[in-house]
Amino acid sequence: MNIYIGADHAGYDLKEQLEAYLLGGEHKIKDLGSVEYDKDDDYPFYADKVAEAVAADQGSRGILSCGNAEGVTIVANKTKGVRAALGFSVEAAKTTRADDDANIICLPGRMMNYDEAVKIVDMFLNTPFSNEPRHKRRLEQLEDIEDENMK
Repeated sequence: MNIYIGADHAGYDLKEQLEAYLLGGEHKIKDLGSVEYDKDDDYPFYADKVAEAVAADQGSRGILSCGNAEGVTIVANKTKGVRAALGFSVEAAKTTRADDDANIICLPGRMMNYDEAVKIVDMFLNTPFSNEPRHKRRLEQLEDIEDENMK
């Protein structure tokens, strides 16, 4: 599976740590920036790059980080086909995959330590969508809303 990863300055350190961790695994990691710490960079640029890549690459996943994870989540969800979710706990990562088929997890770089982030990312990457009828129905409703609102 391709994993696209990105962060602004506030999520940069966490992104770099997670990328190093994931490079030892079975996934192909594509770092879409920031490639160096720059306190003046802006999260919308990196969140949009990751969201566009995930939307164009069916079956891929994304990992985003900014200070509180809210900004990158908002931006990523502006892209049709993206279901970005806050990764505030392992249980949230599990249910957002199983129930919502989220394809991007967003982590708060200023509020989460590495060990916690690894557990959340592992759960996010290893939990399949449940394919339960009620969850499939809700995703179809979401797609209808996207079709209507993102013309």
